[in-house]
Amino acid sequence: MKTNRQYIKLTVVLGMLLSLISCERELSEDTVFATFPKTAAVFTDSPIGLGTNFYFPYAGSKPTAWSLDNEVSYIGTTSMRFDVPNANDPEGNYAGGILKIDGGARNLTTFDALTFWAKASQGVTINEIGFGEDFETNKYQVTRNNVSLSTNWQKYIIPIPDASKLVQEKGVFRYAAAGIGTVGQEVGYTFWIDELKFEKLGTLAQPQPKILDGNSVTQNTFNGASMQVTGTQTFHTASGQNITVTAAPSYFTFSSSNPDVATVNELGTVSVTAAGTTAISAVIAGVAAQGGLEVVSIGDFTLPTAPTVPSQNVISVFSNAYTNVPVDYFNGYWGGSTTQTEDISIDGEDFKQYTQLNFVGIEFQNPTIDATAMTHLHLDVYTEETGSLTIRIRDRGADGIIESDNNGNPIGDDQDVSFTVSGASLVPNQWNAIEIPLDGGLTSQKNNLSQLVFVGGITSFIVDNIYFHN
Repeated sequence: MKTNRQYIKLTVVLGMLLSLISCERELSEDTVFATFPKTAAVFTDSPIGLGTNFYFPYAGSKPTAWSLDNEVSYIGTTSMRFDVPNANDPEGNYAGGILKIDGGARNLTTFDALTFWAKASQGVTINEIGFGEDFETNKYQVTRNNVSLSTNWQKYIIPIPDASKLVQEKGVFRYAAAGIGTVGQEVGYTFWIDELKFEKLGTLAQPQPKILDGNSVTQNTFNGASMQVTGTQTFHTASGQNITVTAAPSYFTFSSSNPDVATVNELGTVSVTAAGTTAISAVIAGVAAQGGLEVVSIGDFTLPTAPTVPSQNVISVFSNAYTNVPVDYFNGYWGGSTTQTEDISIDGEDFKQYTQLNFVGIEFQNPTIDATAMTHLHLDVYTEETGSLTIRIRDRGADGIIESDNNGNPIGDDQDVSFTVSGASLVPNQWNAIEIPLDGGLTSQKNNLSQLVFVGGITSFIVDNIYFHN
C-alpha cells in the first residue's frame, strides 16, 4: 500500500507539472512577460536611467554641441547645454542628436507629454525638438517644429499622439538646431534644457489629427507604385495654446476603401496593385484624421529605358542608375508657384512627380555643379497631357548669388539656357528622352550651375534620369 500511495503521489505531481508546463507554453504565445520601467525623468541634475552611452549626434552636426552645465540651471545645480555652432565651424555646421537609453527601454503608456524648461542666450527658434528616434526603427518618432526660446526659463510641452503605442521606447529626446542669419553664414548661440521628463498632464484636449496636412489629395498613379502618407496631431493645452507635432505614421491606423487597388501598412506606405480607385483614410486613438488620399491607378506602367552612358561621363542630379550629387531641394515652393511634388516608387525605381505645374525649381548650390566637361543635359519625361514643357538651366555667376528679374530671367552676371519641348514633340502616355545642349546661353559659365527650372505648358509630369553628360 505504501508503494501504491507513493506511485499515486508521483503520478499526481507529474500531472501537475505537465499541466503547468502546458499552461506556460500556451501563455508564452500571447503574453509578454518582459516589462519596462515607467520612469518619468530623463534629465534633472543628471541623465536619469540612460546608461553610459546615450548621446548620439547626427551626421554633419557638431559632436561636442551637447554638454552638462554646472553653472546654469532652472532647478538644482545642472542643466543640459547645447552650443549651436557657426556655419563655418570645422566640427559641424549645426547641432543635433538624440538621447537613447543604453541597452534598455521605457514604458511610456501612462504619460501624455514630454515636458522641459528651456532658455537661450538670445531669442532663437530651434528647428526640431521631440522624442522617439532611436536610430533603429524610429517607429514612434514625434517632432515639434520651430520651437521659440527666449532668454528667460519657460516650460515647453511635446504632446504624445497616442501613448498606448509606447510600451517599449528607447529614444527619449531628439533635437536639431541651426545657427541664425544668412544661409551659409549662420551665427551660433547657446540654449539650455532642464527638468526634461515625461508627464501625465491631463490637460491636453481636443485632439485634431491630420494626414496630408488635412487636405484631400488625388494621386494618379500606376500599378507597382508606392507612396508615403504622413501626418500630424494637434492638442489644445490648458494655456489656450494649440500645439502641433509631426507624428510618425505608426501612431495612425490606416484603411483602404478598396484593398484590391491599394493597401497601406502601419508605416503609412501605400502600395498600388491593380487598376482602379481607392480612398486612404486614418484614425489616431479613435479620432478620425482630417484629410485623405484618393489613389487612382491607370494600370501597368512602363519604365523608361535604362541609361547606358558610362558613369565617368555623367554628373547625375536624379537617377537610380548613377550616384547623385547633393541637391538642396526638388521644389523650392517659390512665391507664386502652385507646383506640388511627390516622391513615387514603381517596381523599385524612384521618380519625381510634379502636379499643378506653373513653374518649379530644382536647386543644387551646396555645392554647385561644374559641367565644363559636359555637353548635354538629359532627362526622361512622362506625361498624360498634350502640351509643351520648358526647361531652364541656370548658373549663379561668379558672385555666387542667383539673381532674377520679375519674369525669372537671369540678371547681373547670371546666365541660363532655356529649352522648350513643343507639344508636337512631347508625346503623351510614353517616356520622352530629352537632350538639351549646354551651348548658347551659358557660353563659358558651365562651371557654376545651380538650378533647373520647369515651366508648363502641361500641368503634370513624371521625371527620371536627370543628368549632365558628354
